[in-house]
Amino acid sequence: MNKKYQLLNELARKGKTFTFEDAARTSSLSHQSLKVMLSRMEKEGFVERIEKGKYLIIPLGARKGRYTINEFIIGSQFVKPAVIAYWSALNYHGLTEQIPNMVFIQTTSRKKEQRPEIFDVRYRIVRVTKQKFFGFEKVWIDDAAVQITDLEKTVVDCLDKPQYCGGIAEAAKALQGDLDIEKLKKYAMKIGNSAVIKRLGTLCEKIGIKIDVEP
Repeated sequence: MNKKYQLLNELARKGKTFTFEDAARTSSLSHQSLKVMLSRMEKEGFVERIEKGKYLIIPLGARKGRYTINEFIIGSQFVKPAVIAYWSALNYHGLTEQIPNMVFIQTTSRKKEQRPEIFDVRYRIVRVTKQKFFGFEKVWIDDAAVQITDLEKTVVDCLDKPQYCGGIAEAAKALQGDLDIEKLKKYAMKIGNSAVIKRLGTLCEKIGIKIDVEP
């Protein structure tokens, strides 16, 4: 089998995206030869470069420039660890009627480029402390595993950084969803921001949700 197709087949078994390091571990080619091969594969429409050293495999029969992949899958490749959060998570969980104009990704890692764009989709990478990095679940999208904040953590994150969810009004609407109030309270205390507790208490009182939280 042609080395190009063999490499593609091996990489495709592991997922829709791969890094240069993944390809290097899979191939017996030297780094320089591998760079040349990947460059040719991109020109021929077999792969699309997401960013430096990160690629998307384009299925056979798909047209280069016309094929799209779920933005959550691409967003998860920009930084590690990566969790879909804030407005994007609100939308995924059905907690907002608004459609965010970018994909929000939460991480504990530093990333020089915080607002990348690929396939005309904008991304916003938000770095948080390790204390705030919890409360997520694994979901499957197009046969790919993606981490996303769970219902309660999504609401708490939006109360923590309302600028990434469309404002306090969107967080308030999300509180009317099918939430586990005890978990919500636990997360609000754990995140370590007294403003979150105050906002949660005020909004719950206005909405008529009974919750016992103290700053």
